[in-house]
Amino acid sequence: MNDVREILRRHRVERRMTQARLGRAIKVSASLIAAIEQGRAVPRPETAAQLDKFFGLGDEIQRAAEVARDDARPPWLRSWTENEERATMLRWWEPLLLPGLLQTEQYARAVLRGGWLPDDVVERAIQVRRDRQATTIDRPSPPRISAVIGEFALMSGPPEVRREQVKHLLNLSERAEVRVQVVPRSAGLHAGLQGAFVLATLPGSRRAGYVDDQLRGRVVTDAGDLDQLDLSWEIVSGLALPVQPSRDLLQGVINDHD
Repeated sequence: MNDVREILRRHRVERRMTQARLGRAIKVSASLIAAIEQGRAVPRPETAAQLDKFFGLGDEIQRAAEVARDDARPPWLRSWTENEERATMLRWWEPLLLPGLLQTEQYARAVLRGGWLPDDVVERAIQVRRDRQATTIDRPSPPRISAVIGEFALMSGPPEVRREQVKHLLNLSERAEVRVQVVPRSAGLHAGLQGAFVLATLPGSRRAGYVDDQLRGRVVTDAGDLDQLDLSWEIVSGLALPVQPSRDLLQGVINDHD
């Protein structure tokens, strides 16, 4: 199968179209067309479908885009994203950062650039995160998401990026399927400070977990390990403020930047 970049560029050139003209034809920006052709972005499913329809290619660009999305995900992440796509519930604990599925693009970019990563690596990671969001929180029947975060996570990052991120988090918390709670700094030392994790409830009452470190993430399926993560979840969720006080805290963070 040809690379999605090559397919798009070849058919655009054959039509003697500029990137701007093609963008106007399918109602996307010229910069997005350029990013796809340069390998900095992979077309979203709806964009790939529009391109296939415009060029009369059946599903060629859609299939190439799907391959590109898979290639962009690190091997250790692929099995977990499959769990995210099938999950009926996700329970997410983050002591220092905000959960990836709830991050704005600007916040995610600031976090990734803080790791001194090359721009092309950052952009691929951003694309993967966008795709994960599209197939979980933005899908037609999204999973229930219970996110418990440490208060410190609300205080880190460039002020304007942080403000917009917390506004986004507050807006998401108004969805029926999303619950956000904050563990205040006054909670002191507790088991959750040992690291972030996610617990997924899958069809058939099956479970899976995910833990991260400085190098890569790890999918957890051992029953004993999952029981330990369940215990850690009980600890952090028990320390968290109730939903409305958590929202009030989020609003306070936003007000402090106004």
